[in-house]
Amino acid sequence: MNTLNSAPAWQEGVFRTLKTGEVSQIAYVPDAGHSYAIRQVEADPTIHDVVLTTEEEGVAVVAGAWLGGQRAVLLMQSSGVGNCVNMFSLLSNCRFPFLTLVTMRGEYAEFNPWQSAMGRGTQAALELMGITVLRADEPDEVEPAVTAGLESAFDAGERVAVLLGQKLLGRKKWVRN
Repeated sequence: MNTLNSAPAWQEGVFRTLKTGEVSQIAYVPDAGHSYAIRQVEADPTIHDVVLTTEEEGVAVVAGAWLGGQRAVLLMQSSGVGNCVNMFSLLSNCRFPFLTLVTMRGEYAEFNPWQSAMGRGTQAALELMGITVLRADEPDEVEPAVTAGLESAFDAGERVAVLLGQKLLGRKKWVRN
């Protein structure tokens, strides 16, 4: 069982990559799949955590950070991609670099049918908006994918999403009180 500060190695790799990649802001809507990175960001005085009410706010936060000379990353769940589609036009029209890490839902052993449609459409929606999609489904694929996304975004000025497959997080279960 993981303690508050421990996590699977791939989750530690995500945070380590963001930290060494000089990311200074992380924007997110709270999500269990990103909980380790969120806890680490909250505890790290060199990275500003920005809690959002909806994911499309994160697109603007990332763009604003870049204008202010900082690197920012948006953490979200696949269902949040649907909320961002209109805001993605800001990225392409203004040529802002962009990196988002997306935990997938609607895939492996999904219990909630409301997650399935966006889970199936996430990659296509991102690609239609001109965002390059990288994907990691196995633990050893995560850190290289996040590193590649970070380099493509901030070194080459690209717009990149790294999809973190639902198998990485395991089966989600509905807990009734």
